[in-house]
Amino acid sequence: MSLSVGQQVRYWGAGLAVLLVFLWYVGDTLAPFLIGAAIAYLLDPLADRLEAWGLSRTLATVTISIVVVIASLLVVVLVVPVLFEQGKALIESLPKLVPNILDFLTKRFPGLLDENSLISQNLAALEQTVRANSGQVIGKVLSSSLAVVNFMTILIVAPVVAFYLLLDWDRMVAVIDSWLPREHAPVIRRLGREIDRVLAGFVRGQMTVGLILGIFYAVALGLVGLQFGVVVGLVAGLLTFIPYVGSTFGGVTSVGLAVFQFWDDPVWIAVVAAIFAIGQVLEGNFLTPKLVGGSVGLHPVWLMFALFAFGSALGFAGMLIAVPAAASIGVLGRFAIANYKQSKLYLGDHAEQEPDA
Repeated sequence: MSLSVGQQVRYWGAGLAVLLVFLWYVGDTLAPFLIGAAIAYLLDPLADRLEAWGLSRTLATVTISIVVVIASLLVVVLVVPVLFEQGKALIESLPKLVPNILDFLTKRFPGLLDENSLISQNLAALEQTVRANSGQVIGKVLSSSLAVVNFMTILIVAPVVAFYLLLDWDRMVAVIDSWLPREHAPVIRRLGREIDRVLAGFVRGQMTVGLILGIFYAVALGLVGLQFGVVVGLVAGLLTFIPYVGSTFGGVTSVGLAVFQFWDDPVWIAVVAAIFAIGQVLEGNFLTPKLVGGSVGLHPVWLMFALFAFGSALGFAGMLIAVPAAASIGVLGRFAIANYKQSKLYLGDHAEQEPDA
């Protein structure tokens, strides 16, 4: 006996509610497992390609793992020391940054800052706040045993989870497919393929775009000699994943540092601004259209809302599932609207006389 639509909605709604409650309670405990699952998902096409070339799934997984480990070691040896050095210098310079900016503005614009002006008072208050709290905050972050444990857990557990999930990925997909209700299996498979297309187009493409832009910004700003340019460039590339945030952060921060550092030689300020202008031209006209595409169905505003909403509700784990959830909701929403526009609820009593265009 088949279930009615109302019964099916109640069953699936109850299952979704249980899942949401589970995610709410476990929170950041899921972080290493979500990261491992994301890594396995991203590397699965590569494993399938190696299988097509004649390798077994086990050998393909081992080969990919070895390559990833070697690449990670190269990054640790070549990139991390530079990032650590510039990051340490940036942290140490924070207490001095506000008074230096104040001196800079006083020398360059003597009429702008008066001792009794609101700007001068605010900058002085900001200087006192930075001096009083920066060391304490940094010390707490660096000495927090919980933060260290969480980081080490992710660093150790996530690669192990990724290895085993990548090894059994096709088998897991087949098992999940066998659980689908037979009556709706074709529709669910079609929606699953659409969600996978959106995720593949956005996540894999956007990660590639961010990596390319991060390397470009870091190398270019480093060659110019901008202080902290490597850190700012890499962070800007990483934040490219969030629409408009990476370019805005990188451009404003880099140009601000360039003004502060190269005031007597404005040509270099223009060069720094040109680096981000070139990056935006490359991203908008070549990288994003070629690697991400315009039909992934993730509007930038919807993506930013999902990141904020899921991050606020579930913390770091929520931010990890924000993009898959946004893609899934988008696909399901379009499916629901398409069915609604073919239903009597939309067409009314004139459904037969006024066919859908």
